[in-house]
Amino acid sequence: MELEILNINGSSTGSKVKLPKHVFEIESNENAVYLAVKVYNANQRQGNASTKSRSYVSGGGKKPWKQKGRGTARAGSTRSPLWVGGGRVFGPEPRSYSQKLPKKVKTLARLSVYSDKAKNDKIKLIEDFKLSNVKTKEVYSILKDLGVENTRTLLLLSEYDADILRAGRNIPKLNIKVAASESVYDLMNCENLLIQKGALDKLSGAYKK
Repeated sequence: MELEILNINGSSTGSKVKLPKHVFEIESNENAVYLAVKVYNANQRQGNASTKSRSYVSGGGKKPWKQKGRGTARAGSTRSPLWVGGGRVFGPEPRSYSQKLPKKVKTLARLSVYSDKAKNDKIKLIEDFKLSNVKTKEVYSILKDLGVENTRTLLLLSEYDADILRAGRNIPKLNIKVAASESVYDLMNCENLLIQKGALDKLSGAYKK
C-alpha cells in the first residue's frame, strides 16, 4: 500500500511512500482492541470515592439510653447506620482500578487499528513541518487545507515539538502525539490520522519484529 506525501497546503509533493506491512497490513484483532480500550478506560479512573463506616464516624461512645424501661428499641450507639449521622453500610472506599495488559496484546491492538485505518483510507501522510508563527490559527489553517478541520483528528509527530503542541491544544477536535507514544484509545477516538513522514519511519522501527 502506497500513500502520497502531502504538504501542509494539502497538495501532493509528487512523491509516494510505501507503508510498512508489519504496521499497516496485518489481520486486525478486535478482541485485542477491545481489551486495550477497556484497560485504558479503567486506568483513567481515580478510585478516590470514600465514605465512613460506623467505626470511622466520631462519637457514639456512650449508650444513648438505658437498655430497659423506656418502651423504645434498644440502642447502643448514636452512630448506628440506622441513625442520622451514623456510619455508612458497605459504602465505597478508596481503591485502585488499574489493570495491566501484556505488551504483545497492546502492540497487536495498535497495529490492528493502524491496519483498519489504512484499509478505510483514513490515513494522510504529510511532510515534516515547523510553524513559522506559534499561533492556533496556523495549525487550524493546515487542518483546513487538508480537509480535516471538522473531524476528530490525531496528528502524529516525528519528534516532540513544543510549538506545535502549544499552538494546537486549543483546537477541540485535534489530538497531537509523538509517534509510538499514542494509545489505542487515541487511535480509536479519531476519524482521520495525520502522520508526518518522519513519524512513519519511527512507527516502522518501534513495531519492527
